[in-house]
Amino acid sequence: MKKFISYSCVGLALLLSSGQALRAQQGFNTLETPSEGSIKAKAAAWLQEVGKNDAATLQQFEAIWNQKERTVVDRLGETFALANPAAATLLAEARDPLCIPSARVPAILADANQSVFFRANLGLAYARILSNRLAYDEGLDVLKLAKPEQVAEPAAYLFHRAVFEHALLYKEEAEKTINRLLTDALDAPKRYKDVSVLILADMQNWQDKDLGAVARMMRQVEQRLELAKAGARTQNIQKDIIARLDELIQEAENAAGSGSGSGSGAPGQGDGDGQGQGQGQGQGQGEGDMPGGNMNPMKGAKDSAIPSAPPGDGRVDPATIKRLTENWGSMPARDRDRELQRITQGMSPSHRQAIENYFRNIALEQRQPQSPPRP
Repeated sequence: MKKFISYSCVGLALLLSSGQALRAQQGFNTLETPSEGSIKAKAAAWLQEVGKNDAATLQQFEAIWNQKERTVVDRLGETFALANPAAATLLAEARDPLCIPSARVPAILADANQSVFFRANLGLAYARILSNRLAYDEGLDVLKLAKPEQVAEPAAYLFHRAVFEHALLYKEEAEKTINRLLTDALDAPKRYKDVSVLILADMQNWQDKDLGAVARMMRQVEQRLELAKAGARTQNIQKDIIARLDELIQEAENAAGSGSGSGSGAPGQGDGDGQGQGQGQGQGQGEGDMPGGNMNPMKGAKDSAIPSAPPGDGRVDPATIKRLTENWGSMPARDRDRELQRITQGMSPSHRQAIENYFRNIALEQRQPQSPPRP
């Protein structure tokens, strides 16, 4: 464990040093959070620019800025909503759990007739709400319209952008964003820095084509289906899941075939129902350290035995997941529950939850009436 921690620390140090080099190369400057007073003054000037400086509006404005427990960005959002009906509608719909966020960037955030101060900070306020709604695609698209130098809380911009990129599995982009948060946003809140370091450490363990990568993609599909996003992007991710499972199956079959010696022990056609996992346990356990030692050399292995690991060790049979993904909608509920319990035995809580939610959302999607899918 100590060795793992030391390796992680070295990896994070290298990432931060590379981030400093990248900052120098691209001309990034240190990001300082403007004072609350200066932001409030800009907000008051914006109210005057849009002609909303009557006594009643200014009284509401002061009430908003006296809410010291709220972030500056939240108070800016409320200020914009006070004077701009489109901004008010945008934030209200984002907070409404029954309202699905638009897949397109709201027109008001891309309107060049609006000031950069208005668009950038309204966009950040909107993206923060989308983060709580798990609308990662939409939030990232909004933040890409602005720069951290243009918002009242640069650290909040970088943190939420990193959260979106991490959730969408954009590893390189998330690393660059976090590097800038940790090296440029010197006055970033401690909670942002702590979570960002945890995200970096998590991504150091990512591999491109293992079952962990499949579980992450399943979690992403599950989140997209919760927001009724069953369009082309979601379908492409599902195709990638099947493709990765096929690759894992092929690799396991190749490994099993090469370990069988003469080739007569190559995997046969299995039904993936788990039968045969107990076959030969008494005679084969002594051979477990040998390649193919847990297989009968005179008989092909079942698909369910491709990853030759005992139940409960956190490893999952790719062939079983592929079969269930393709046939889930036609399976009886009792069979689905039994399969879920079997394939998630011994898994980490996060991976188990991801796979359970993935399959359950497939069932919900197939039961719902067809409607034009979102991307």
